[in-house]
Amino acid sequence: MLWPSLKTGSRANPLAIPPDAVGRGSPIGFEVVPDDAALISRFAADMMGEYRAAKAAGRDRVVFIVPVGPVGQYPLWAAACNETGTSLSDLVLVNMDEYLTEDGSDFIPLSDPLSFRAHMQREFFSLLDPALSPPEEARIFPDPRRPEATTELIDRLGGVDACFGGVGITGHLAFNDPPEPGDETGLEEFAALPTRIVRLSRETRVNNAITAARGSIDRVPELAVTVGMREILGARRVRLYMNRPWQCAIVRKLLHGPVTAAVPASLLQRHPDARVTALDLVTALPEPELR
Repeated sequence: MLWPSLKTGSRANPLAIPPDAVGRGSPIGFEVVPDDAALISRFAADMMGEYRAAKAAGRDRVVFIVPVGPVGQYPLWAAACNETGTSLSDLVLVNMDEYLTEDGSDFIPLSDPLSFRAHMQREFFSLLDPALSPPEEARIFPDPRRPEATTELIDRLGGVDACFGGVGITGHLAFNDPPEPGDETGLEEFAALPTRIVRLSRETRVNNAITAARGSIDRVPELAVTVGMREILGARRVRLYMNRPWQCAIVRKLLHGPVTAAVPASLLQRHPDARVTALDLVTALPEPELR
């Protein structure tokens, strides 16, 4: 079902919102799909639809901010482009983030299984008909040696047409984790953070270790380069996709909780065109269960 974007209602405890009321009354659009296949198909269709809409609106260069995860959408989009002959030659793909080496001076190597750059090459660019693919210079990962270049590029191209992504356990968008305890960054200051090098929070590293490194926290880099909240919040449209059981709490906080830097995705309540698509299991009450 798709709940309309309405004014946020007052709720004492967002975590107590029942499954059938998640999204209702939030200024962020919310849609529930039954399974991962439906969510990934929606993701791929949304990317194709937003690209075509931007071209129909007269955009010479279409600018997307894109994630690696959730995974599975890129092969579907590549297949759809190949089948329909849809050229992405006018698309500039700005990847949200990438892990960095221990000293923060460079990307982790392409041979590392955690490399987002390798994932994009394997799961998208190598599957596209070369005649339809974005040119090499339009496949952007923020450069840790000059992260401000990504902000400058986006500004020069007239902004981001659509930002796609997931949501971390801290509510982070890209690798924009909440301020650490003792960090007095205010809401507006946080919203204006640009592309930069960041140190990942302990929560994010633990969660990523569980989802991508078989629990090996030591294997998850401490540093990354990320697009900023400035670039994400400045996108004309924001589309998020949530398919993990551990997102039951954060989905309620971002849709219904206070707008706060402590939950970065909650800032999308102030965005004019943001939508979350989630699996039905993400709407379950976030209640403990020992197994």
